[in-house]
Amino acid sequence: MPEPPAGDGARPAHHRLGGGFRNPPGSPRQTATLRDFLGFLLIDMRRAKLPPLPEDLVAPSPPDLAALEENELAWLGHACFAFRIAGKLVLTDPYLSRAAGPLGFGPKRFLDAAVAAEALPKLDLVVLSHNHYDHLDTRALSAYRFRKDTPAVCPLGLAPLLKRQGFREVIELDWWQDRSFDALRVTCLPAVHFSGRGAFDRNRTLWASFAFASPSRKLWFGGDTAPAAVFREIGARAGPFDLALIGIGAYEPRSIMQASHATPEEAVQIARDIGAKAAVGMHWGSIMLTPEDPFEAPHRFKRAALEQQYGEANAWVMKVGEVRGF
Repeated sequence: MPEPPAGDGARPAHHRLGGGFRNPPGSPRQTATLRDFLGFLLIDMRRAKLPPLPEDLVAPSPPDLAALEENELAWLGHACFAFRIAGKLVLTDPYLSRAAGPLGFGPKRFLDAAVAAEALPKLDLVVLSHNHYDHLDTRALSAYRFRKDTPAVCPLGLAPLLKRQGFREVIELDWWQDRSFDALRVTCLPAVHFSGRGAFDRNRTLWASFAFASPSRKLWFGGDTAPAAVFREIGARAGPFDLALIGIGAYEPRSIMQASHATPEEAVQIARDIGAKAAVGMHWGSIMLTPEDPFEAPHRFKRAALEQQYGEANAWVMKVGEVRGF
């Protein structure tokens, strides 16, 4: 895979002078004011109420991840998927604990993950898209029993944190770099988001999406992202894909979220841009990170697929714990 495009001199365009990272050129910019952020934290989130959980939100029984067959995936909730591709059992963004924050603080899940971290089978690969607490869950990672024997793949800057959790083999990748694991090729690709786990580390580590390619299938995992022109580039250079895993939740208020999260309608456009035959809507149904109804996203996702002529049947809404072939 070619190296990332250069910015100033030989420096890639998404590498900031002096350290840290930024979104691809042409990405939406953060325009929210301090008043917007205070209103979000002090008013919108305090007023937000959890509706009754839909009856069909959860699969009847938890998935047996070790028994997943080739080209099958299971949704554990939020952005956490397990899938088998090229014979490898892969896990993405294992946020499996109750709170998305340090020391038990932060937003709390209203629905447990389909599988507890300590019950995970031995995986062939763990992939982390960025360091936000609802994607990189140190409590879950340190509870995973086989971390010393499982490689972890992540964007630039995350290796020290993962090694502190007990992972011995950590592969950091920049955008457009790849690594092969026997017949499985994993490629780190751009995303439109940001990083940070505290007050003083914003954008010091990279965020990313990932492509997974076997001899017969190609899957794309979006992590967290807003829409941008870069997805047409991903489609042209790394696509097309058989399946895309795309965030459709946590999109309000738009003044704040437009630069980091896609709406359900924008998620369909991203799937079209990268050339995905089908897309799974994720990043909804487990935790309220933003004030919109947490169960409206899948309905908007299906409707947008119909309206954008993507095909309603191609916009998958899975139950937490459900297993499907792709």
